[in-house]
Amino acid sequence: MRKLGIIGGASWNSTALYYDHINRGVARALGGTHSARLVIESFDFAEYSAFHAAEDLAGGNAMIVDAAKRLAKAGAEGILLASNTMHRAADEVEAATRLQVIDIREATAARLVRDGRRRIALLGTRFTMAEPFARKPYEDAGIIVHDITPQWRAEVDRIIYEELVSGRVVRDSQRKLRTLITEVQRQKVEAVVLGCTELVLAVDVRANVLPVYDTTAIHSAAAVEWMLGDREEAKAAA
Repeated sequence: MRKLGIIGGASWNSTALYYDHINRGVARALGGTHSARLVIESFDFAEYSAFHAAEDLAGGNAMIVDAAKRLAKAGAEGILLASNTMHRAADEVEAATRLQVIDIREATAARLVRDGRRRIALLGTRFTMAEPFARKPYEDAGIIVHDITPQWRAEVDRIIYEELVSGRVVRDSQRKLRTLITEVQRQKVEAVVLGCTELVLAVDVRANVLPVYDTTAIHSAAAVEWMLGDREEAKAAA
């Protein structure tokens, strides 16, 4: 089994979901008492999010790259960034460590294409909803990313930073997110992508008017597939 390095703590609530998903995935695949080989760098989210508040995205990327280098020194064979927004630094991480980044955008885009979804609403932080780093991998796969209004972008971003990163699930915010999903469904969107790994805390992926894609679960499944890749390749060769 390959050893995976995880950069998390952005926030710890979603990192806990990753730890659970990945270990359960390995256990299902291998049976018995197997669990995942992981090494984790978990940020103090207050320090990391301060770069966002200051719009110092280069500083935030540098923090991620430094963490990735420490994971490489600890024996990680690949890197998982446990956050959609962190993927702004994905290319820098790969360049600095020469390790593969298990990419949340690529994994989710591949699932959407497989399911025949061609027009999506991408919900997440203000960076993820607006910047090319988050949208381009979907667009490169032939998927149209629907534009969310500035008012809704601000509200989704607020819900994430003021509530979900602290593990707070506010009922009024859950209602607002349901309203947003209903609105984009009327605009011929075919699916909603939870492009923030905390959003699944507030959105029921099974109870909405549109199919909802949980990037945390999809990313975790891709990580398990990567971790067991050598084993599966050996099986196929035999």
